[in-house]
Amino acid sequence: MRRPRQKISPEGLNLQDEVISINRVTKVVKGGKNLSFAALVVVGDGAGHVGFGTGKAREVPIAIKKAIEAAKKNLIRVPLAGNTLPHEVIGEHGAGRVLLKPAEEGAGIIAGGAVRAIMRAAGVRDVRTKVLGSTNPHNVVRATFDGLLQIKDPVDVARLRGKQLEELL
Repeated sequence: MRRPRQKISPEGLNLQDEVISINRVTKVVKGGKNLSFAALVVVGDGAGHVGFGTGKAREVPIAIKKAIEAAKKNLIRVPLAGNTLPHEVIGEHGAGRVLLKPAEEGAGIIAGGAVRAIMRAAGVRDVRTKVLGSTNPHNVVRATFDGLLQIKDPVDVARLRGKQLEELL
């Protein structure tokens, strides 16, 4: 069950951006080919807030700027258990699936390019991941965010079960 998305304002957050992919795209028109660039960017504050966005423009810097603005409008909060995730989860989008598993202290971010960038931006320092199915960066990013939205906050789980947080850990 996915958590309902709440709107997070980028004001007051120290957001860092990271470009995941830049794709050169052409459109064939009557007069020849129109060249443009599509950018996929992830932003995060390293403390549990992360978002992604895409942008297209004739020049790379403008495409990246548009993607960053879109990512700031698409922020989510990731519940963390220390430096890792509270529990294992599989996110899906299209043919892309991403397995996210908590890891012990000091394991680091064991992940591929797109997932690594998202985990670093979210502030997850110890995690194991595996991309299953499609490795298309767009599908991988959306599947990772699907997984992050499925994560249950340990405080909420403890409250629902009528237990103290220490009893669950």
